Amino acid sequence: MASVVTNDMSIVIGGDAGQGVESSGAGFCLSFARAGLHVFGMQDYHSRIRGGHNFYQIRLSEKPRLSHSNPVHLLIALTPETVRLHLDQLAEGAAGVLPERFEIDPAPLEKRGVRVDTLPLIRMAEEHGNRVMANTAALGAAAGITEFPLQFMESVIRDNFAAKGQQTVDTNLKVAEAAYGLARDRYGADFPYKLVPVDGAPRRMLMNGNQALAMGALAGGCRFVSAYPMTPATSIFEWLSGLPREYGVVTKHAEDEIAAADMAIGASFVGARGMTATSGGGFCLMVEALGLAAMTEVPMVIMLAQRGGPSNGLPTRTEQSDLLFAINASHGESPRIVTAPGTVEECFEAGWRAFNLAEKYQCPVVVMTDSFLASTLRTLDMDAIDFSSVSIDRGSTLTPQELDGLTNGYKRFEFTETGISPRALPGQHPAAAFSAASDEHDEEGHFLEEIEGRRRMMQKRMRKLREAEREMRPPKRYGPPEAETTLVCWGSSFGPCKEAADEINDAGGSANVLQFGDLWPLPEEVTAAALSECRRTVTVEQNYTSQLAKLLRMTTGIKVDGTLNKYDGRPFAPEEIVAGLGKEVVSGYAA
Repeated sequence: MASVVTNDMSIVIGGDAGQGVESSGAGFCLSFARAGLHVFGMQDYHSRIRGGHNFYQIRLSEKPRLSHSNPVHLLIALTPETVRLHLDQLAEGAAGVLPERFEIDPAPLEKRGVRVDTLPLIRMAEEHGNRVMANTAALGAAAGITEFPLQFMESVIRDNFAAKGQQTVDTNLKVAEAAYGLARDRYGADFPYKLVPVDGAPRRMLMNGNQALAMGALAGGCRFVSAYPMTPATSIFEWLSGLPREYGVVTKHAEDEIAAADMAIGASFVGARGMTATSGGGFCLMVEALGLAAMTEVPMVIMLAQRGGPSNGLPTRTEQSDLLFAINASHGESPRIVTAPGTVEECFEAGWRAFNLAEKYQCPVVVMTDSFLASTLRTLDMDAIDFSSVSIDRGSTLTPQELDGLTNGYKRFEFTETGISPRALPGQHPAAAFSAASDEHDEEGHFLEEIEGRRRMMQKRMRKLREAEREMRPPKRYGPPEAETTLVCWGSSFGPCKEAADEINDAGGSANVLQFGDLWPLPEEVTAAALSECRRTVTVEQNYTSQLAKLLRMTTGIKVDGTLNKYDGRPFAPEEIVAGLGKEVVSGYAA
């Protein structure tokens, strides 16, 4: 038997849509987390309801992980196609488990040193319950192969099936136990990768980016959410819609994204902290509303979870191709703020901070994630979500007492040095009546087309960007400051970049990461200073045109030394970044 590797491996469970791959993977993740392991779980699924290959990839470690990783050490294949599609990912010495009745060519697997065996998973499921429990049998088999105590999976089975009755719970437990025993007896002694509970490990949460964004929004005082469901943003809306009534959050399933955006503006107009959540196609429909919010100076928060485009594109895949679109969306020129959290913890902060920025600068705020960050599960320490850090800043909002003291009447769009006018809420006070025109207007909100009035009002609105830039955060640096190569990234690419830099440094190389979170208005001076300290810069982006690289050159005049691009709908793995650096890949970037 090869040397044993403990608590450091990757597992893939794959099959057809409808076979319970996602629920099995999530249950897997939870059982490992309960055993004290750090978990990173990534789902990959087709947009069609039935048919097509789905898989769930899980990385397990005793250290926190921010990305999936290859190679894969254990493959649970519910279809023959799973073996073919994941063959190149398998490590030497890996194992593959298939249900009986499968016919596959063993030669490619044997060539890679992979042991593949069929287990009667379907028969065991039928003997103890019914064949739909074959995925439960597969989980039991995976635990048996790695000699991972079954008790943790049993606890998840009890929780997941409790609502269906004790008989369903007991049947699934019997299926898992039968598969566990057979797989342990057949594989356990020879399989070199083992999973064992971590003694003394603290209790941890298992959370994805969308859940953290929704929780952050709630903590920040969000009380209205409107949305038309669109993958991968839908679970933000679902999480907030599932809250108990006492939280006081109103959720509205709109007829389309245009209505959802306008409803969010209406809620914010009267003083509620309201938002909407969507993906690229829905955001396309919201751009006129974005201009309305800018012109009427109403706070607006949009959670934009990116996916592959254009048009319907890749509905269930990931991409980072909407950055320049978000910065420039809506005709004309108007202020907005664009941020992009890179981790689950940063998603929580972005959820509440967005409302502070929107109300302080009285403009739209777009929080950008993508399918990778939105849906991947990761273990977090219980104190990683810091509720004590939450603050509420409602900006220049007038109190009734301040309105009482006005001597020259209230001007909602009053010219100010900062561009931010005192805000009164409709119905708050008799002195606070005003017009909110979507056309150009004067300080009181009345239509105007005169040259000087237009010029002054345009300058007033755009001064908000100057003020906001002072509050935008500089890029974060991770790793040795004098590194030979700096991976420049934004949003979810931070996780794979961090893991890649660690891999390079552990191998004797020299790399660090420069992560951008506040993207517009870009803090130009600190950005230029940070880039000038780098020896060799390579942007790592999931788009074709290197949009961050273009943004950096547009604002600072600094051209990065190289770009790594991926636009196939699948997230970067750390190994791809490491390999790509050697090739100095440049794809689609206008030199």
